[in-house]
Amino acid sequence: MADITELHRALIARVLGGGGQAPSALRRAAYDNAGLTDPLRTLADKVAHQAHQVTDKDVAAARAVGLSEDQIFEIVVCAAVGQASRQYQSGLTALTRAIEGGAR
Repeated sequence: MADITELHRALIARVLGGGGQAPSALRRAAYDNAGLTDPLRTLADKVAHQAHQVTDKDVAAARAVGLSEDQIFEIVVCAAVGQASRQYQSGLTALTRAIEGGAR
């Protein structure tokens, strides 16, 4: 089986650097959940923290600023992968601290 860390890196590289419809800077901002303006800030924040509350209205607001369905989809994926990556890193950090603390 492949190393999960390498798979995670490949996922991030593909999401942020692969071909896409949304500009790479916009994908990066959605991934980081930082530097976006409304309505994209609201959409990315909801995806990251309250995905169950994303509505058609949120998507329509993103469409109203000129984004295509594909671009909105990419932004949503980047926001979700960014949040999952932050949680993954937090979990790894907690695990490392627990292992190091238990070794004392």
